[in-house]
Amino acid sequence: MDGHHRLRILQERAESLIRIMDSTPSASSACSCKTQNSFVSALAIVIDPCSHVNHGQLEMQPGEQQSSKPIHPGVRIGHVHLKVADLDRAIAFYRDLLGFELTQRYGRQAAFLSAGGYHHHIGLNTWESHGGSPPPPGHTGLYHLAVLYPTRAELADALRRLIKGGVQLEGASDHGVSEALYLRDPDGNGVELYWDRPKEQWPRTAEGGIDMFTHPLDLKALLKEA
Repeated sequence: MDGHHRLRILQERAESLIRIMDSTPSASSACSCKTQNSFVSALAIVIDPCSHVNHGQLEMQPGEQQSSKPIHPGVRIGHVHLKVADLDRAIAFYRDLLGFELTQRYGRQAAFLSAGGYHHHIGLNTWESHGGSPPPPGHTGLYHLAVLYPTRAELADALRRLIKGGVQLEGASDHGVSEALYLRDPDGNGVELYWDRPKEQWPRTAEGGIDMFTHPLDLKALLKEA
């Protein structure tokens, strides 16, 4: 990625933060930083993976062959299992704020949550992390987990929940293929909440490849869907 392209993306995400703070009084109170320093810190970590890469570099070029048989199209990422410092605090975030259902709990050591009656989409445990702290910047690990909502209206409801809960957003983006909200859970894990546009609306290159981008998301317009 060249410097001009990266600068453009940084500027777009900065504008997204400003839009979060200015779009509505309620969104501003929930998303704005308490101090100038915290705003700068939020801006420093606002870029998501879709902003870090030139998606054209990830596309298979015409005539390029995949080295192995493609995975079955029915395969899905089934769940994410997170190490947390405080189980009750993590449950409060994923169940009470986001609305996932608690399906099973093992005392103060582990819990499983899901949507729609599935056994679990999210696992939480303190086996190796009770009272621990998030990994420092510059280390490998989870960038973010992403929660896919079925409709734009459901994503708007998620935004309403965040505002009501006073959760600060780190970003809000329109990627062409999707619209996404970015935040962190109580343990510092990155969380993306998003919905996918219908495939026929996805932006495409002249060759037919997916052409994602990062533009600021209009939160005021999104909230009207709630």
